[in-house]
Amino acid sequence: MLRSTRRELLTTLIAASPAFAIPAVPRPAGDFTFHLPDGSTKSLSHYRGEVVCLMFVYTTCPHCQHASQVMTQLFSQYGSRGFQPLAVAFNPDAATLVPDFVRTYGIGFPVGAEPQAVALQYMGISLMERYVVPQILWIDRKGEIRSQTPSMGDERMLEESYWRSELETLLKEPATKSTRPSHRTSAR
Repeated sequence: MLRSTRRELLTTLIAASPAFAIPAVPRPAGDFTFHLPDGSTKSLSHYRGEVVCLMFVYTTCPHCQHASQVMTQLFSQYGSRGFQPLAVAFNPDAATLVPDFVRTYGIGFPVGAEPQAVALQYMGISLMERYVVPQILWIDRKGEIRSQTPSMGDERMLEESYWRSELETLLKEPATKSTRPSHRTSAR
């Protein structure tokens, strides 16, 4: 009984701890800058007004490699409508591995690298927390994170059908909400 009570207390404390809390969505994306292999940087704020899929990947992960290839295909289909995928590698030696990753898998969008701590902090994942990759954030045209993969993953959120559904939903939304009052009248 005492052991069970301690376990329940520990579970409650961990769940309530900010270090283990999963950030709520929607929430403001905030800016994020990452380094490209050529030494330049890209900022998330540069893509405001577009639907962004921000993927945090390991260059050595088969799931990340596949997701990046699918995002390249989706970019060719939806890019003209305002879709922009971005990837940030954060595995050990990511900065040196990104050029081969891009070349080998035919990635057609910006892929950069950042240290693990920087990437995890942006995603709201504690350094002490377990996580899977890829981690995917869907950001709407207004700069709100509308969907984020849970740290331990969600198979449904890592399927192409989910990605297409997110794209279709977010691409239909305007970049800003109208501040003009509605002039509609209801038919009675």
